Amino acid sequence: MAEPETDFDRRPDPEALLALAEQERSGRLCVFLGAAPGVGKTYAMLRRARAARDEGMDIVIGLAETHGRRETEELMAGLEVLPRRKVDYRGRTIEEFDIDAALARKPQLIIVDELAHTNAPDSRHPKRWQDVDELLRAGVNVWTALNIQHLESLADVVSKITGISVRETVPDRVLHQAADVVLVDITPDELLQRLKEGKVYVPETAQRALQNFFTPRNLTALRELALRRTADRVDDQMVDFLRQGAIEGPWATTERLLVCVGADSSSQKVVRAAARLATGLNAPWVALHVARSGNDEQSAETVKKIYDALHLAEQLGAQIERLTGSDLAGEVLKYAHRENITQIVIGRSRASLFGRLFGWSLTDEIVRRSEDVAVQVVMGAERKRVAERPGWLRLGDGHYWPGATAALFSVALTVAIGYLLDRWLSLPNLSVIFLVPVVLCAAWFGLWPAITASVLAFLACDFFFIDPRYQFTIRDPSEFLALVVFLIVAFVTGMLASRVREYSNFMRTRAETAQSLFEFSRNLSGASNLDEVLWAAVGQIQKTLDARCVVLLVPNDGELTLSAAWPPLDELDAGETSAARWVLEKCEPAGWSTGTLPNVRFQFRPLSTSRGVLAVAGVEFKKADEPLSAQQEGTLTTLLEQTAIALDRSMLVGEAVKAAALEENEKLRMTLLSSLSHDLRTPLTSITGAVTSLRQLGEKMSAFDRQDLLASIEEEAGRLSRFISNLIEMSRIEAGAIAPRREFIEVGDAVKTAVERSRKAFPELKVSASLSQDLPLIKGDVNLLSNVLFNLLDNANKYGDGTVAVYARREGADLVVSVTDEGQGVKPSDLERIFEKFYRGGRVDGRKAGTGLGLSICRGLVEAMGGKIAAQSPAVRRRGTRIVMRFPIPQQPGQGGSA
Repeated sequence: MAEPETDFDRRPDPEALLALAEQERSGRLCVFLGAAPGVGKTYAMLRRARAARDEGMDIVIGLAETHGRRETEELMAGLEVLPRRKVDYRGRTIEEFDIDAALARKPQLIIVDELAHTNAPDSRHPKRWQDVDELLRAGVNVWTALNIQHLESLADVVSKITGISVRETVPDRVLHQAADVVLVDITPDELLQRLKEGKVYVPETAQRALQNFFTPRNLTALRELALRRTADRVDDQMVDFLRQGAIEGPWATTERLLVCVGADSSSQKVVRAAARLATGLNAPWVALHVARSGNDEQSAETVKKIYDALHLAEQLGAQIERLTGSDLAGEVLKYAHRENITQIVIGRSRASLFGRLFGWSLTDEIVRRSEDVAVQVVMGAERKRVAERPGWLRLGDGHYWPGATAALFSVALTVAIGYLLDRWLSLPNLSVIFLVPVVLCAAWFGLWPAITASVLAFLACDFFFIDPRYQFTIRDPSEFLALVVFLIVAFVTGMLASRVREYSNFMRTRAETAQSLFEFSRNLSGASNLDEVLWAAVGQIQKTLDARCVVLLVPNDGELTLSAAWPPLDELDAGETSAARWVLEKCEPAGWSTGTLPNVRFQFRPLSTSRGVLAVAGVEFKKADEPLSAQQEGTLTTLLEQTAIALDRSMLVGEAVKAAALEENEKLRMTLLSSLSHDLRTPLTSITGAVTSLRQLGEKMSAFDRQDLLASIEEEAGRLSRFISNLIEMSRIEAGAIAPRREFIEVGDAVKTAVERSRKAFPELKVSASLSQDLPLIKGDVNLLSNVLFNLLDNANKYGDGTVAVYARREGADLVVSVTDEGQGVKPSDLERIFEKFYRGGRVDGRKAGTGLGLSICRGLVEAMGGKIAAQSPAVRRRGTRIVMRFPIPQQPGQGGSA
């Protein structure tokens, strides 16, 4: 019995809702799609724009091409038109769409005609559809026009139908992401009639068009493509609406496609076929390139073919992946199973029988080994085998001819050695020594020079050492068999040695890359500040990739600043700065070999973490006409990711230091407020109470009581005075305003002054002083030292038991002054903290009255005079607290040497 359906089972599709939310955050794109020029796309777009304007919509014409058609120009009357941007190009001035003016105006709706147009070289984006994409992301609604032949995935189909190559294309995802597609359609006969009447082109151009592009067969085929693509888009929209509304339907199982991209010239055709298939299935797809292990030394032409095919796939909406492995078919199928791929699309070119013998046919291997994944084979455009062979099987690279020359000379040298051995040793078979040049050529130059050496060795052995000599004939059948075996062994040996060489080169390259990354990680881990991280990054990228690297940071004002560059660079030009700012704002690459400002020399990439873009890195490669190889791309990506992590860590450390400083300042502020509220209010309350009593009851009080109240007022006023003096003294110390006199003083004078002052301030405190005879002079300020001793006596009076001893003596090269009380002492863990501002804890007997500034002031004054101060308590002594000050003993006046 079937279970009843619940509301949870009928919930809307989450992915459809996320897509809807993303669409609502950006502007809406409406594409007026036509089968060919002249069907009336611009006319229909402007007519709708006038109607929308009459309804109150804010509409601006960013760019509209009328091609001199009077009825189209009349529709523009009364509509706001943005001025075009003038660009000087090859000695003439051309007009382009001004995207900056459009973003500054930011209307509710803007019309941008001819979506497939290629912008002038100095424009921000190479293509107009990229301008439209930026407008959409800024929240501006856009209407635009497009002919069906300009869709990227249909370019090869249109070229095959019409015989005309389409140079300007638009990625299919642009049409797929359009909120509305308006099909502007007329019959081929009507279009041909309009062409003859001069409503599409001028008469001369129209006549040529009738003979080439505008034929009934071509127009009918293009019309079918436009109708089918519009129907597919409408069907996709209907499915999205149903999923968003949780409406039941027989949903098809989600397909996921994988297209294999190689270095052959038909890869772009395979990519377009995969894009059309993915569009028809409304399925995500992946473009995969697998590089063979040990084949990192690819030619610039090979790298460019791979880059162009992958770049085309990315434009058409594919996810790009790169892998490395020795078993290409196995890597493809392993990835397909891991990523839940349902269909593999691969091209097929005709391989020779020899190529099939050595496993060059990747298509046959994938078809043979694929069991649960469907394989779509796109027949190649070329009849000859052009797919890339393994590095150990390539003949036409630059290493062959030097290797062939080496093979010739090495075999000749072996013949000479064979002659000597044959004369002196009379060996029965010298063919074994001819394996030496084969192995050497394989190890130094690769397989084909080794095969050349094998053939030359075969012929040389036959000609010079097998009877009859000096003839290419063999008398004994056993000799012939031995020679054939030798040739086979030479071939196999050369092949194995060549593959070992390639693998050795591959592992050496990998080891160098790994060592470079390890050194970079070690340098970053040892970087103590932001500048060290930046300079380590630019230096490592320059060293690893042989490219100039710059890093721009974002200070508090939000403007990018050039913070590090290697080799050194003074500043970036305006175009490079604009590209870097684009990366900062959009968090996507810009500059060289990208879709934004591709004419600048640097390629800028964001250094981003979970907190956003922290900086922008720019890399300038020496060979600007060659794209990055897979190895360079991977290395650069890894270096930039590590740099971003290091920057994030360095910034977090700086922020943590700032946060700790703010927390400490807040703690000091709260402590100061607490001290002010307690240590100011308590004496003020006592003074106020005594004054009030004297005013109201003065005549009724006895003389003794009045004297007692006056003494209380004097004591509390003195307490206030000391508190204010301590605050002022502390602020002077922190501001560096205290500059003690550095003159010779007698410590005994400072001790006597402080003891006498304490006896007046604290009559109940018993102070004893013990000074060694013949104490040396020290350099300092006698008044400051006296204040230090008085603060220490004040502290002993608060926390001691009423008995204090002051000692002064000489210990080695120091003069030591100590103040000792017999109180409960300080906890061992707080012996250092008691010198901090406002710290009043740490006493074994708990907290008593005090501001927490006395000992902090003592440390500041002692250190200002060049001394040191420390505390000792029960951990060192049995009870009480001893404050010890040490002052260096200078050369005494009138002495020739040190004291």
